[in-house]
Amino acid sequence: MHDQTNKKILNTQNILIIGNGSREYSIALALRKDKKVKNIFFSPQNPAATLYLESKHIDYKNYDELLKNIKQHNISLVIIGPEAPLMEGISDFLESNDILVFAPSLSNAKLEGSKAYMKSFISNLNIPTAKYKEISLNNKQEGYDFIESMPLPIVLKASGLCGGKGVLILDSKEDAKKQLDLMLDGTLFGDSGRHVVIEEFLDGYELSIFALSSGNDYIVLPACQDHKRLFDNDKGPNTGGMGAYTNLPHNLYNKELEEKIKQRILTPTFKALKDSNTPYKGVIFAGIMVVDNEPYLLEYNVRFGDPECEVLMPLLKTSVFDIIHSFAQGKMIKNIEFHNKCVICVVMASSDYAQNFKSKEYPAKITFNDINPKDIDLPTGHIVFANTIIKNSMIYANSGRSVIAVGIGDTMQEARNNAYNIVSKIEFNGKHYRKDIAHQALK
Repeated sequence: MHDQTNKKILNTQNILIIGNGSREYSIALALRKDKKVKNIFFSPQNPAATLYLESKHIDYKNYDELLKNIKQHNISLVIIGPEAPLMEGISDFLESNDILVFAPSLSNAKLEGSKAYMKSFISNLNIPTAKYKEISLNNKQEGYDFIESMPLPIVLKASGLCGGKGVLILDSKEDAKKQLDLMLDGTLFGDSGRHVVIEEFLDGYELSIFALSSGNDYIVLPACQDHKRLFDNDKGPNTGGMGAYTNLPHNLYNKELEEKIKQRILTPTFKALKDSNTPYKGVIFAGIMVVDNEPYLLEYNVRFGDPECEVLMPLLKTSVFDIIHSFAQGKMIKNIEFHNKCVICVVMASSDYAQNFKSKEYPAKITFNDINPKDIDLPTGHIVFANTIIKNSMIYANSGRSVIAVGIGDTMQEARNNAYNIVSKIEFNGKHYRKDIAHQALK
């Protein structure tokens, strides 16, 4: 009888996930496998999670209404997925009302909310990064002069939040000046682009590095690579991400490189934040450029990446609930276990994603051939959903990133084959995806 009571207590965790994209779906999918988790709520709703994961959802117009919902549904943990709510101070509000939250504070969220602030912060710590200059309308001529002094290509970054799309890489100095003008006057990226960081272009390869911090200590998760460009061979415009993979080969990531990243980038960052009485709690995402085996910090994000989260979650052998719950409390888990697997995800998006036109064919009905979207624990992989809607119990792809195929295998090639096998079984009008995910690992 006593054991049954304990099990009942354990199985009463109600969790709220703020955000409704594929990153948040991946977290929910991992939490669903834990017997300690009873109900998962989304805000706003992820329709596919309601349909396939039996999740619930809540809506709120202000923080007081959010707090009322949290208490009404006995929610014991809030996980914040995207960056925008963090910049609105939601984690500070929740913590001030004694709600356990997995997310950094507003002061630490500025590391992502302002690229200008982030560059200044890391430069003061002598963290290796690209040469840069902050530009606004007040010093536009300095921007022109800096562009003239730099070798091609030129990198322009909107300082504010742009959903991962506020970066331009330009092969002409004249074009760089024109695009700078368009950013500063708000034509490109709105208010987020009125403050610009001009950077030198670093010629190497990128890594996505994630660290979990308790405020006192941290642990680094397996490295990932994502694919930002829309088309194969890294062509076309930047996107929020067209795919990712993890368990990288030794030539791309190894212990020596990891130690450099920790000693030169992560440790100084966490120490500086702790010394300033703003200890970092949650996950931090370091965008790293590796040049001749030397790491440079491109930017910080203050949440899990998307689509990197989709490949990290299946790799975790230790309970995802235990990990998130512990770090939210400021408690360190040093011995996190991982499956010895390779994981690859491939994003399926609408035909108009990241394009200068809007297709009228969306919403488009999604069909599944010889695959069940409710299968969440297959050894070969599963499906994750982002921007979808439900009509008459049928799922439809919306404009943008809609469906993600996650492949798991003992080798990178096996994981890749499993991912693309899932892709082949999912159809909707205008389905667009890259066919070369993980190409750097399979050269």
